[in-house]
Amino acid sequence: MAAYAVCLIAETKFGAEITQYLNDIDETLKPYGGEFRIHRGPYQKVEGVFTGDLIIIEFADMHAVQQWYESSNYRRIKFLRTNNSVSTMIFVDGVPEGHRANDILN
Repeated sequence: MAAYAVCLIAETKFGAEITQYLNDIDETLKPYGGEFRIHRGPYQKVEGVFTGDLIIIEFADMHAVQQWYESSNYRRIKFLRTNNSVSTMIFVDGVPEGHRANDILN
């Protein structure tokens, strides 16, 4: 089942380090099959408050997400993001095909 790295970015300080991160991250994803599904927007706000950027990267499964995040190639550039942004990253499993909202009640 697909799994996702989801990053909510409250603010980013754009400069040389973020540019390097953006130039290098794609190569770190390749060995683990990671593909961007959402990268910033544009957004249409319909409820609540959301003032940041949303990034979602899809992987084949949770193991692949964890392998990517812990890889030496990603660790080499991670500080470029974390030193220049305020963000929260989570990993989450997708749902099986045909999932319905009330499935969580079982």
